[in-house]
Amino acid sequence: MKKNCPEILQLRRDIEMSIQRNVNTPADFEFLSGVIWERTKTNISTSTLKRLWGYIDGADNTRQCTLELLSKTLGYKSWKDYTEHLAKTNPEQSDFLTNSFHIYSEDLQVGDTLQIKWMPNRECSIEYLGKCQFRITNAINTKLKEGDTFFCRFFIVGQPLYIDNLVHDGEAPTAYVIGKRDGIINIEKQ
Repeated sequence: MKKNCPEILQLRRDIEMSIQRNVNTPADFEFLSGVIWERTKTNISTSTLKRLWGYIDGADNTRQCTLELLSKTLGYKSWKDYTEHLAKTNPEQSDFLTNSFHIYSEDLQVGDTLQIKWMPNRECSIEYLGKCQFRITNAINTKLKEGDTFFCRFFIVGQPLYIDNLVHDGEAPTAYVIGKRDGIINIEKQ
């Protein structure tokens, strides 16, 4: 199996969470090898772990026995058991947003103002400039500043807000995400 497939990437994250340590130095791989021995009574070379984590070059495919061992390290019976658990806990990575409160830029008039709130205790007011462009008129507890401009097509409560071509402090345009973890908690047209 390809070592960068989503299931293996998640397995690596789950292993790191399980051992409460990022695995990115030789000492980390030695530590992980020891944890695997303690939990499964099976040896695995640090070279195998380094290849799987991409720390050293090696085969692009991961052997089934390695996936079985790492799954058992997490307490699963097998790799199949682990992937079935992933499918149950993360069934859909895509969905329609038909029941969400949303505002489309194309429905606004130049000069309309929106107030956006997100966690923890952050908010800003923005003015619509036309053609999906906005200017921040007030910002509270956020890195964004009054006068910053950006482009955005729509705003959806409960979802992160991805903005494009943010011009912040006169720097080159960049992308930015608002409410990355919890999404926008409120948006009002004023």
